[in-house]
Order: sequence, then structure tokens, then C-alpha cells
Amino acid sequence: MDIIEIIKEGFVFPSTDLTKLAIYIALSIVAVVLIFLGFAVMGLGIIDNALFTVLGIIVIIFGIIVGFILSGYLVSIVKSGIDQTDSAPEFNWKGNLITGIKYLVMCIVYYIIPAIIVLIVGWATNLFGMSYDMMTKMIIASMNAPANTTVLITDLFPQSAFIQLGNAMIITGIVAVVLFIFFALLQTIAQARLANTDNLGYSLNIAEAFKDIGRIGWGKVIAVVILIIIVIIVINAIINVLNAYVPGISILSIVVTPYLVFFSSRAIGLLYSDIA
Repeated sequence: MDIIEIIKEGFVFPSTDLTKLAIYIALSIVAVVLIFLGFAVMGLGIIDNALFTVLGIIVIIFGIIVGFILSGYLVSIVKSGIDQTDSAPEFNWKGNLITGIKYLVMCIVYYIIPAIIVLIVGWATNLFGMSYDMMTKMIIASMNAPANTTVLITDLFPQSAFIQLGNAMIITGIVAVVLFIFFALLQTIAQARLANTDNLGYSLNIAEAFKDIGRIGWGKVIAVVILIIIVIIVINAIINVLNAYVPGISILSIVVTPYLVFFSSRAIGLLYSDIA
């Protein structure tokens, strides 16, 4: 399937089964309400009664469980794209919950690697040390300064210190951007690998995920991901512009956001179907 067909078919897909989309939207609202309600109840526990804290935690856990179900269902939509089935998959509460937990573990593994590397680069360039030193000296100088006196950080450090800090920030920033983009592409294919096999170990095989991108074609994978992002940005931008003229229309995001999530998940599955 070529790139335009993937985007077109993926975008139309959510409208083919509005019932499933409506269920997903309803569950999304339930998850958000439960989590916010849980934190509110926990707040009451801090103020008044510890029992409210326990109840709040229980409510939050239920909200998180619903969130895992939603996450697992999106993986099943990726699977529907791989299999190129015509309709959205049925909700499988237990199966979606387990898959959602697997997906979380997979995301943690894929993003903790670049995070660790960025931390190492930040340490090697002394970014964190210089930042901490500047902040500490700025706070101490401000506390010891006479009343109504403004302490400027440029008065505390030579220009060379700012040049060193700037260089460290640039190097660490470039490494961070490159790594997170690279691992985001790997994670996208890993999601498809999880959807195709429901095997966490299979999805965590970073080397094979890298090879899968090569099999599909780096250009095709990057193009599809970029087009998905562009579609999402454009539609959200349109809603924001319309909201300036018709206040309150942004509430459409309750429907639009799940629609776009269905779209992106289906498109990823269709992309992976080339080698499945």
C-alpha cells in the first residue's frame, strides 16, 4: 500500500464504525473523570480524613485501569490495520487491559534508553553541574542582597561561563532531539510488532524493530509518520482558529482527538502490513 493510500484509508477508518468510536470516547471521559475525582478525594483526605486518601487512591487506580484498556484497544486497531480488516475490533476488556500494560512497559523501555544517554551527555558536558552552580549562587546572592536591590546573574559569572553553558545546552539538546526522534520511530514499529504478535518480548527486540524499518523503507516510514503528524496538527489548528470565532467549539476535541488517535493507529498498522 502506498503512502497516500495509507493516510487516506487510515483517516476514513474511524468513521466506518462510529459505535466503537463512541465507546472509546465515553471510556476516555470516564478515565479522566475518575483520575481527577480521585485526586480531589485524596485532597479531602489530606485536609480531613485519611479514609478519603485511601478512597481517592482506589478511584485513581480504576481510572488507570480504564486507561490501560484504552491503550490496549489502540494496539488492537493497529492489528486491524496489519490484517486490513474492514471494521474496528471488538472491545476485549481483559485482553485490552493486559495489552495496555504490555504497551506501557514497551514504551518505558524504548524511551528510557535515550533518556539515560541524554543524562550521560548532560553529565559529560557538565550541563547539570554548571546549571546547579549558577542557580545556587543566584539564590544565595539574592538572599544576601540588600533590600530593594536586584541581583543580575550576569554580575555573578564571567561571559565565558555563559558560553560554556550555552555550548553544553546545544550539544545535549541536539543529542536529545536526534535520539528521541530515532527511538520514536523504533517505538512506532515496536507497537506494530506488539499488535501483530501480542508478544512483549518480540516488541522489545530493538534490533529487529530497526531491521523492520529497513524492510518497509526508512523513507516510507518517515513520510507516513510526518504526514500523520501534519494531519493532526492541521486539524487541531483549524479547531483553534474556529474557536476564536465561535467560542466553545473547542469542545469538539472530545470527539476529534479520539478520531485522530484511531486514524494514527490504523495508519501504523497499514504501514506495517507491508512486511507482516
